[in-house]
Amino acid sequence: MTVAIDSDKLMGLVYRAVDEVGATLNAALVVMGDRLGYYQALADHGPTTAPELAERTGTDEHYTREWLNAQAAGGFVEYDTATGRYTLPPEQTVALTDPSSPAYLPGFFQIALGTVQHATQTIEAARSGAGIGWHEHTSDVHIGCERFFRPSYNANLLSSWLPALEGVVARLERGGSVADIGCGHGASTVLMAEAFPRSTFIGSDYHQPSIETARLRAADAGLGGRVTFEVAPADKFSGAGYDLVTTFDALHDMGDPVGAARHVRDALAPDGTWMLVEPMAGDHVEDNLNPVGRAYYGFSTLLCTPASLSQPVGLALGTQAGPARIRDVTKAAGFTRFRTVAQSPFNLVFEVRP
Repeated sequence: MTVAIDSDKLMGLVYRAVDEVGATLNAALVVMGDRLGYYQALADHGPTTAPELAERTGTDEHYTREWLNAQAAGGFVEYDTATGRYTLPPEQTVALTDPSSPAYLPGFFQIALGTVQHATQTIEAARSGAGIGWHEHTSDVHIGCERFFRPSYNANLLSSWLPALEGVVARLERGGSVADIGCGHGASTVLMAEAFPRSTFIGSDYHQPSIETARLRAADAGLGGRVTFEVAPADKFSGAGYDLVTTFDALHDMGDPVGAARHVRDALAPDGTWMLVEPMAGDHVEDNLNPVGRAYYGFSTLLCTPASLSQPVGLALGTQAGPARIRDVTKAAGFTRFRTVAQSPFNLVFEVRP
């Protein structure tokens, strides 16, 4: 049967494709601008020509000119036709040069760029059903992940997420024990340890290079013996009787999240709390058909689902699992109490108790 083609809709799709390709290329351009100091130089010096930017950053003028023009075409910088100068607007200055801002974006682009570098491998994995481990990805994935999530943790963890948990802050102020599971580079572990000097913390992750970085971060922060890190999968971290266990943006990546949750329950004190932080998601596909959901479904396809499938069980919850599926995981592990206590544009925070 012949289907009539709406030529306007077809060309609309073509022009959208042009925008999509430009956005794909821009991920690499943002990482380039971050690493070469282009954004910082624009922020520091104001309206700038391509030769000036090249001189200030010690880079070649041919590259700076094309990079600036691409950024101007994408609306990341502004171009003055009268002077030939490029300006980084104040909003972009915050988002692209201020690591203390919750809107800081370079890490988001960096993890995206690192993720798509394995697209060919992911295509082959999709044919066979194989997985791709977190450890198999480039360092842009590992570093970009921390750089993306850390500003949100800095903005929310101490001010709203932990206070939303029943009695937890008071316990940590008195002196409690905390296990941070899937801690990566230890950003969340170190942040909590600095805030609660009477408490002790142990971070764990199966990825040894990340644990080595975490140990350096703790040493640089002068946290001494109150913070330790170990290489261990989520269902085998050491210790027991914890007042608080935390898991940040990691449960959905695990091959056996029920097994990990069961181990958390066994490791908690009888009145302990598990703070589970997961990506923002609704329970139904239609709840997630928005820009955040689109990005997370993309990461789920190319990064998180392959990571889960590379491990035993390979449940593959997906980045957009949603509260109901996360609750089912905790219930299957023997937890009886589950509630959503906080959220941000990118995260949901759950309080889980025995």
